Amino acid sequence: MALTTHPFDDDKLHEECGVFGVWNVPDAAAVTALGLHALQHRGQEATGIVSFDGKGFHSHRGMGLVGDNFGAKSVIDSLQGRIAIGHNRYATTGETILRNVQPLYADFAFGGFAVAHNGNLTNAHILHRALVQRGCLFQSTTDSEVFIHLIAISLYSTVEDRLIDALKQVVGAYSLVALSNKALMGVRDPLGVRPLILGRIPGHDAQGGWVLTSESCALDIVGADFIRDVEPGEIVVIDDRGVRSIKPFGRTAERFCVFEYIYFARPDSVMEGMPVYDARKRIGAELARESPVEADVIVPVPDSGVPAAMGFAKESGIPFELGIIRNHYVGRTFIEPTDQIRNLGVKLKHSANRPVLEGKRVILVDDSIVRGTTSRKIVEMVRQAGALEVHMRISSPPTTHSCFYGIDTPERSKLLAAQNNVTEMAEIIGADSLAFISIDGLYRALGKSSRDPAAPHYCDACFTGDYPIALPDQAETADRQLTLLAAGQ
Repeated sequence: MALTTHPFDDDKLHEECGVFGVWNVPDAAAVTALGLHALQHRGQEATGIVSFDGKGFHSHRGMGLVGDNFGAKSVIDSLQGRIAIGHNRYATTGETILRNVQPLYADFAFGGFAVAHNGNLTNAHILHRALVQRGCLFQSTTDSEVFIHLIAISLYSTVEDRLIDALKQVVGAYSLVALSNKALMGVRDPLGVRPLILGRIPGHDAQGGWVLTSESCALDIVGADFIRDVEPGEIVVIDDRGVRSIKPFGRTAERFCVFEYIYFARPDSVMEGMPVYDARKRIGAELARESPVEADVIVPVPDSGVPAAMGFAKESGIPFELGIIRNHYVGRTFIEPTDQIRNLGVKLKHSANRPVLEGKRVILVDDSIVRGTTSRKIVEMVRQAGALEVHMRISSPPTTHSCFYGIDTPERSKLLAAQNNVTEMAEIIGADSLAFISIDGLYRALGKSSRDPAAPHYCDACFTGDYPIALPDQAETADRQLTLLAAGQ
């Protein structure tokens, strides 16, 4: 698990990472930096770009935000070429240090190769140990480097076949973009848990430019048209011959991450053909139908709670108001997070709009409750602003299980919903009432009649404990702990 991005932001699930790549685009590095800027919400710890100019590769990686690293013209000018890939990092494995910043790059006999990875390999530790025993020297502590070493030791001749060979050995939820001397490649895991889309930049020549990215919002900023989602288990290869598709895995049922619709994706993105903004409003409306309560005003916990609160307000007929104002300019190191300052920290990020709240029965709408620490402070802040009643409605089911697929979550013992029922949770956070959308209600809001336990359409393991991808590393750790206990250690 990783450190949180912000000392007062430890009560949210944190995004996986963002990837972006372009082929045959003038000023490819500058375009990639713009794309990464649009994906900044998916990772704020570090960022990097690797470009290729037809002769050599160029790289720049750094800690912090995209603008901090790629705002200088001299940096962009050093990243020459019409081909580039980039990455925004929120660490889910490995330390937050420069050597773990992606894209990762290596020189092979066939030429240079760079890879940017979003997600998590659930057999990374097992593979890492086997590769080290074979003599592989790891330069980072991130699971993404496993791809580099598996490609290096592959006995196949072409880059594509080496990549396929590597992919058939890894287990996990991932999307990645990779760059060789001859091609830009994009890959989604066989279940399509993590997102990846293909876009095209028209105009500058007959072929046009091509884009691979985590979200459609990154297409908008670079003037690209959406072409399609990369399919689960598909490898898209873009080279001088155009765009080719390789499907080395057998067809399997899709399990797209449902939390993309609830929180992770930017609201102006379209995920798997569904506008995220519309999905969140429908989730809020379903929540209002399932868990109505008499109140005077609907107040979102900004920013992620806003669309769901809009849907809740429209369905319930209760007015929507911005009763909490978010300060968007709180830096990561604004002030040393001592215990006393942590208690005040929520007021640095959120302020109560007293005229909206005073004397009112308030329904707060948020996307999730993880540890419950922020929810408790928000409820307290709204009461201090004069609210008569504070009811909380959550646009996701209770988060009862940890994610092992690339999302930073606390261990299960620290998840409030794993240790308490809803009544107990309401008491802990100080709300007059608390309700979550049901898992079937969530599926209904996303266009399904209900959740089919035998064949769920989405990955919803954080709510159900139904993990669709094997967890070899976790199983090995559990076996080792049982062995130590049996030995009395």
